Amino acid sequence: MGTTDIAKTATPELDAVIVGAGFAGLYMLHLLRDKQGLKASVIEGGDGVGGTWYWNRYPGARCDIPSMDYSYSFSEELQQEWVWSEKYAAQPEILSYLEFVAKKFDLKKDIRFSTWVAAADYDEAGAFWRVTTHDGKVVTARHLISGVGVLSTAATPVFPGAESFKGDVLLTHKWPKEGYDFKGKKVGIIGTGATGMQVIPVVAETAGHLTVFQRTPGFAAPLMNEPLTLEEQGKVKANYTEYRRGAWGSFAGVEFHRTRPSALADTPEQRRAHYEACWNDGGFSIWLGAYNDILLDLKANETAGNFVREKIRAKIKDPKLADKLVPKPGVVFGTKRQPCETNYFETYNRDNVGLVDIKAEPIERLTEKGIRTAGGEYELDALIYATGFDAFTGSLFKLNVRGRNGKRLQDHWVAGPHTYLGLMSHGFPNFYTVTGPLSPSALFNMPLSIEQHCEWIADCIAHMNSNKIAAIEPTREAEVKWVSHVREIADETLLPAAESWYLGANVPGKARVFLVYLGGFQRYKQVCDEVVAKGYEGFIQEPMTKAQAVA
Repeated sequence: MGTTDIAKTATPELDAVIVGAGFAGLYMLHLLRDKQGLKASVIEGGDGVGGTWYWNRYPGARCDIPSMDYSYSFSEELQQEWVWSEKYAAQPEILSYLEFVAKKFDLKKDIRFSTWVAAADYDEAGAFWRVTTHDGKVVTARHLISGVGVLSTAATPVFPGAESFKGDVLLTHKWPKEGYDFKGKKVGIIGTGATGMQVIPVVAETAGHLTVFQRTPGFAAPLMNEPLTLEEQGKVKANYTEYRRGAWGSFAGVEFHRTRPSALADTPEQRRAHYEACWNDGGFSIWLGAYNDILLDLKANETAGNFVREKIRAKIKDPKLADKLVPKPGVVFGTKRQPCETNYFETYNRDNVGLVDIKAEPIERLTEKGIRTAGGEYELDALIYATGFDAFTGSLFKLNVRGRNGKRLQDHWVAGPHTYLGLMSHGFPNFYTVTGPLSPSALFNMPLSIEQHCEWIADCIAHMNSNKIAAIEPTREAEVKWVSHVREIADETLLPAAESWYLGANVPGKARVFLVYLGGFQRYKQVCDEVVAKGYEGFIQEPMTKAQAVA
């Protein structure tokens, strides 16, 4: 039976299918099922909730946003009940938090675990989505909502001879649940970004020898993690509403209280003292909380970059090794997401840790025994890939989404993602992307960014149900205008100059488009609210047919 025949004889089983059971999927299910009484189901590839915090179980995995901020704000009861143990929560604690949320709101009964979306096809005649899972089962729903996340599909390079390596291969994004014992083993790791900087110090503690294959030296600042006392939490919980108000009103979804207007307005002595204070605060303080012009003005940026270079160099005993680990002059600070580290640079002072600069000494192939570079062969018992993600689009493309006329999302985005508000795309009605491309997403505290998107989507669906709207999608004009707007704002900053995952530059062949809205969350939310206030300006709204209205 063809698509059209089914559409004539069937109505969707569900109001919504949600993909992913992380922060986005859990809250989206709660909003639609519990707040609106709709029939919704979550499809999740893992056998438990957690999303990225389910999969990324690697040693040292930890959030770089403070725990009191990196959590849901929608439920005051939840905010008061949960107790964090550290200023920056580790992966097991965040996973426990999300499991607690799922239990508290009884969400698991509507989640299909260990299930992957194989394809999602829009039925134009019926105005619904037909979602096929990996086991051949099909579910239909009026709305399809992606909660797959920004960083959930790895960008793992393929080296010649990879199949010949006889040792163990470990992927940070799919770490074995049972863990891995590195004691006494010769270990190699490729990648020194945010993930690598977390893994390397922990593995070095027990490995017989650790060889780090570095592609590009990176800037980083100390995390400065510490236990979070009940007294400290109590101060926040006593006025969590005000605390959250400050976070919502900030650029990054976390308040920084030291921020000054311009690095160039201070004297060198004032600037140095200010950078020292921000450095000692830890986290993103020196990146996003020091001066407003660091990411706008190259001269201002150089003052921060030189300070961080000096701090990194001071941690490394061997000057020649420091030359390899410190970003070269001319590399712009903060245009890649700044990693937060704990004893990363000090780890290279250990006798059992070595560094290979694979730009100077490229990897030629993997062998049975390890890795051969232009400089020689390194024998390994285990190899870790910490090589980053195919950000934003990788997981969305895996869903094999086809919209009007069977057009694939990949084809619509062949020149880079085209969205309106980062929420929807022309030609794909009733398909929503939580923290999708061209929204604030990864440059705003993700749980709060997710809440705003989920609430917008839920309100949109409520509007459609109240007004008997069968389908909604952006106009082509609105989409083009938004893409241009995001690019123009990004071009006012230094960020597009870097070869970062913000542009897709870490994935060979991927279109170079800056994927994050940099206008600030307040400005973004205002635009989203104005679109709604003007009757969903920039959207095509397709009325229900009589048959659809009756169903």
